[in-house]
Amino acid sequence: MSEANVDLDALQAAYKQAVETWIAAIRDEEALASVAHNIAEIDRWEAAAFREDELRQKVKTAKRAYEDGLRLAHFDF
Repeated sequence: MSEANVDLDALQAAYKQAVETWIAAIRDEEALASVAHNIAEIDRWEAAAFREDELRQKVKTAKRAYEDGLRLAHFDF
């Protein structure tokens, strides 16, 4: 396997892992949306929303890195 493929495999794996982590955060946020209507629960729900957004940004960063790697490997730019 070429070094380029190894690099692409690593970028792809990082992207896929970021997506899986993000999906888990979405499910956590969703679960908290279905709890009691008190301030403590609302605070936990809002914290989960911030966490989901942070992880979404990590997914976008990982996706860009993978896309950049693909462009470099296939189109040399």
